[in-house]
This record gives sequence, structure tokens and C-alpha cells, in this order.
Amino acid sequence: METLETRLNEVARIAVRLEQQTGCPAQLLIAQWAIESKWGERPVGHANYFGIKRAERHARWCTVATEEVFTPAQLEKWNHQHSASPARVITTLSDGRLRVEIYDEFADYDSLDASCQDYVWLITKGEPYQHAWQQYQADRSLMELIGGVARIYATAPQYAELAQEIATQPNVLNAIAEA
Repeated sequence: METLETRLNEVARIAVRLEQQTGCPAQLLIAQWAIESKWGERPVGHANYFGIKRAERHARWCTVATEEVFTPAQLEKWNHQHSASPARVITTLSDGRLRVEIYDEFADYDSLDASCQDYVWLITKGEPYQHAWQQYQADRSLMELIGGVARIYATAPQYAELAQEIATQPNVLNAIAEA
């Protein structure tokens, strides 16, 4: 059985190579990999380690039950667009948002490497992240990039803070240095 350290070292090697090729920080990739796949233990489908939703560019995909946090307006929009499979409300959060279970389509990949490559494409070329990426190109602030990406990438409260914390953990920094 693979250990967390083995999985971290494998993704760090890929992340460092992709950072050299594209400029997308290895720390960002590893932080989101850790959150979205439970440190590489639980990808979506065969090898989606980032929870990337299906898009036209994806040849493979799978449908998976997932939990999201929606505003009431987002819930209404989801249910309108997915009337055959509406969201199931799990609980209402103290700020009025709703934790829901939905069935959504996710990209799927043949390998960790392919999943990482698509993640880097999404962050560096994907429309939703262009503002955060362009700002990073100008100021090279990793924490601002993580925050800017996280605000769009995830619905979970405190996602950005968790990603920033993971990105600066000694085990992550050591894996990057050794890659």
C-alpha cells in the first residue's frame, strides 16, 4: 500500500515539472491535490485528483455524488438546470447557505500526470481563473493566487485558508525541494 509520503513525492515530481513548463506553482497544485483527493487516497473516478468538473475538452467523465455549499439562489438555479436530479439539502449553515448533495459530472483521466496537466491548464488558461492568474503573473504572490483560485474553485467555507496552510507545510515544501 502506498504511503502518504510516497503519494506526495510522486505528485511533487509532476508539480515541479509542470511549474517549470508553465509557471503554475507546485505548492498550489499540491495543496489542491491534497484537499480534493484526501492526499491522493480518493480520486474522483479513475484518476481525477482535483475534482475537476466535466467540460467539452474532456473525452472521459463519470457521474459522482458530491457535497457542495450553495446559496439559495444557486440551489434554485441547480434544480432548474437539473430537474431530473435535483439537489438534496443536507443542512442549512449558520450564514444561510445550504450544504447539499448533488450528482454531477466530473472529468476522468488515465493517470495522475494527465489529471495534473489538466489542472494546470485550467488554472493558467481556464476563463474562470484568468484574473487570479494574471494577477499572479504581475505580483508573484502565491497566497493571493491560492486565495483567488480557491474563491472560484470551491464552495466549502475556509477552503482558501486550508489550501494556503497545506501549501506551506514542511512536508509539502520538502517534497518540492527533493523533486
